Amino acid sequence: MLALVSGTGRSGTTLVQEVLSRHPGTGFISGLDDKVPRLNSRGRLNGRLYRLAPQRPAAMRALAESGKLLERGRIRVAPSEAYRLIDRHVMAGFSTPCRDLGAADLTPHLKGRVVDFFESRERAQGCDVLLQHLTGWPRTGFLQAALPDLRVIHVVRDGRAVANSWLQMGWWDGWGGPDKWIYGPLPRDLRQEWEDHGRSFPVLAALGWKMLMAAYAQARDALPEGQWMDVRYEDILASPRERFAAMLEFLGLDWNEVFDAGYRRHEVNPGRADSYRHELSSRDVEEIEQVIGKELLDWGYDVALPG
Repeated sequence: MLALVSGTGRSGTTLVQEVLSRHPGTGFISGLDDKVPRLNSRGRLNGRLYRLAPQRPAAMRALAESGKLLERGRIRVAPSEAYRLIDRHVMAGFSTPCRDLGAADLTPHLKGRVVDFFESRERAQGCDVLLQHLTGWPRTGFLQAALPDLRVIHVVRDGRAVANSWLQMGWWDGWGGPDKWIYGPLPRDLRQEWEDHGRSFPVLAALGWKMLMAAYAQARDALPEGQWMDVRYEDILASPRERFAAMLEFLGLDWNEVFDAGYRRHEVNPGRADSYRHELSSRDVEEIEQVIGKELLDWGYDVALPG
């Protein structure tokens, strides 16, 4: 079975993917597989090597505080989004579509490639669940049309924190405006909100979160009941054992001794969960809340809306 660990980016998906991949019933595509896409490696030893490798003592603290556990360019036998590999062997535009990919985008030709790509790795790794880490657009409709049993763990993070984090990332391409970033043009109403706020970059990042979260809500509604799980990053940091147990149950996996030993290697620390409050100006936070306040409330976050 293919299961996605998915979110907007900078939402905590790496933490979830890396911890769940400690379970012996899971498989994944590694960073090493992705760096040599021509070999089209099935990653037969990925799980075994990853679960044997010692975890750096402060890795989870560093992840919670700075999000840099999986730095770009690092080759590790650890879970990867594997965009180079997928672009080469499934669909060239999979990594950078200007909109979400849905069932209508899956041609018969692409369906065969999707099924072969993921199922061949599941067989090679002998896993019950192949975990794939994806960020950005959901792409769940596209993948579920090929693999009907797809499960999705959607990691949600406060949009204020996501916007703040995006602005600090070297890969964020919003500095050229929404006409040049990877997410495609902003819908007309969101574009007007950006213009109304003086083309503020923090507001643009928040609108990007808003646009993606709307796509995730739509994607969730399109999947059969029981195949989608929302989990908030902040709740994971507050009650990690409880949340990871719920995620394992959702995937049909038990909390066994091997997973427990791997889980205990990680230290989860709330760290920078609300760092946006002092890393952004009060004006920035106020303007962000003006454009995404309703959505924050919808996803269970506290915000004081005017009126």
